[in-house]
Amino acid sequence: MTPTRINDFAIKIATVNGTGSASANTLLMKSIFRSGIPVMGKNYFPSNIQGLPTWYEIRVTKDGYVARSGHVDIMVAMNAETYAKDVKEVAPGGYLIYDSTWPRPGLLRREDITVLGVPLARLCNENFNGVRTRILMKNICYAGVLAALLDLDLERIRELLAETYAKKPQLVESNMKAIQLGYDHAKQHFTCPLPLRVEQLDKTSGHILIDGNTAAALGCVFAGATVAAWYPITPSTSVMDAYKVFCDRMRVDPVTGKKNFAFIQAEDELAAIGMVIGAMWNGARAFTATSGPGISLMNEFLGLAYYAEVPAVIFDIQRVGPSTGMPTRTQQCDLMECAYASHGDTRHICLYPANPEECFYMAVQAFDLAERLQTPVFVLSDLDIGMNDWMCRDLEWDDTYRPDRGKMLGKEEIEKLEKFYRYLDKDGDGIGYRTLPGVHPKGAYFTRGSGHTQYGTYTEDSVEYQILLDRLLKKWDTAKKLVPRAIVGSSVDATAPGDIGIVSVGSCDGAIREAMDVLKTHGVGVDYMRVRSFPFGDDVERFLAAHKLLFVVEQNRDAQFRALLTLETAVEKAKLRSLLHYNGLPISSSFIVEGVLAQTRPRRLTQPKDAALG
Repeated sequence: MTPTRINDFAIKIATVNGTGSASANTLLMKSIFRSGIPVMGKNYFPSNIQGLPTWYEIRVTKDGYVARSGHVDIMVAMNAETYAKDVKEVAPGGYLIYDSTWPRPGLLRREDITVLGVPLARLCNENFNGVRTRILMKNICYAGVLAALLDLDLERIRELLAETYAKKPQLVESNMKAIQLGYDHAKQHFTCPLPLRVEQLDKTSGHILIDGNTAAALGCVFAGATVAAWYPITPSTSVMDAYKVFCDRMRVDPVTGKKNFAFIQAEDELAAIGMVIGAMWNGARAFTATSGPGISLMNEFLGLAYYAEVPAVIFDIQRVGPSTGMPTRTQQCDLMECAYASHGDTRHICLYPANPEECFYMAVQAFDLAERLQTPVFVLSDLDIGMNDWMCRDLEWDDTYRPDRGKMLGKEEIEKLEKFYRYLDKDGDGIGYRTLPGVHPKGAYFTRGSGHTQYGTYTEDSVEYQILLDRLLKKWDTAKKLVPRAIVGSSVDATAPGDIGIVSVGSCDGAIREAMDVLKTHGVGVDYMRVRSFPFGDDVERFLAAHKLLFVVEQNRDAQFRALLTLETAVEKAKLRSLLHYNGLPISSSFIVEGVLAQTRPRRLTQPKDAALG
């Protein structure tokens, strides 16, 4: 018999792309969230056509964990083509729900799980007209089954439907009818609720559900961005879609109807970054959003912006590569590409958000850093953060915020100068003063991607070239003091640091924090540093130096973050152990726990199957 677990289990729903399941899955997750229970949702969908398998994972977690649990307690198997795979994923003692309109005796072969058959297709065929409607309602019907089995409040589900379809009340009634069909059938034929169920909590107050791409777009609006240029590419397109929606609401003059923003779909990614550089050179705050293939195309323009010292903001929503790879799966495989994008000696500012909340705030920081340092700035999110709904603290905004435009000279300041030199370092921080076109004739200069002196004139003189390159390196040192600091935590019961440290970036954070709790139950305490930016500051150096053994957790095959650490810090390479997760699915806490214990207690656990330890 399955032991009772309240507000602590994982549901996975296997369906077919294009059948309306996304609405049902979102409805379920939001109803749990509205019940005050922390919840997490992950969508695994195909990259090409309708009709291919798709999965949605909902983790109900009273402790507020935000990573995959690594196991499935309840599987809703709605796709016959994936039955064999889906049945295998259910944890012993778990439950499998399937459409029993067509009996599947093969599903009963596992004796360690409970199989619940619901004639979903028959119920919908008897109560709805039209093939398409019946297919859509079948996927809403299973939401009603789960509502009964988990003890979800039907009235709360109705409220959510009313919000979703406020302009189409007829859809509320049809969807609610399908939900009621599933709910009533489950109540009549099964013991409800299951031992795995929900109970009202009050742990979501002050929190929202939001995806990282929406949060990033909102951050751009609040940062004052007025120009967005892009070329569609998964999984970044929804950044631009959300930005357009927000601007249509907030950047249109209510009297004249004039739009106070420019939104441009370019012919390719190369053109998009060129437009961004041109707009920021002219004084607008501009950005683009792309993924790894787009960054590859942008490299030459990025080198121009770095060398000519023109601000630019780029959101890289990372996906699986190389080449086209798997566009709808997640990885952290652009870390090296963004850090050193373009030929020659280039280094770029990179910010690494760990969740949608940080996507919002780092969007603002990215524009301030780009203008203050007069250089491109990357915000490296990924598909997991960007396209999945996360529970985050409610976003806050300081109305006293004013954009940091850096060393930008106005008309009066230029008039006081005897002569203006664009690339001269007057303050010793590696950053020159800049002007905007048309402000004053005395502030005019050539923006050069070719060899130039500190005075802005063309040159191929080796000494002058080296002076300029050394100044850019000085600017890099200045950046170390301006970028977001690393966040350090510990599960060690002592004031002194422990021997073992974990170092990571971005969306690995939730899995690591959960893993730390589990490792502590095994008697393994660890310190943890989440690096939030590149270049690495003194805080990163201190953490690396303080530990004898360092696990570097990242989501790529080639240990790109570890490579950056060895290239850019004084860390002893022999102290580093890589935990590499790169199958395209978001990382789970169990992967990290097994990886750490395999190294610290090699006799007790073997190496995890999908890990690469080195």
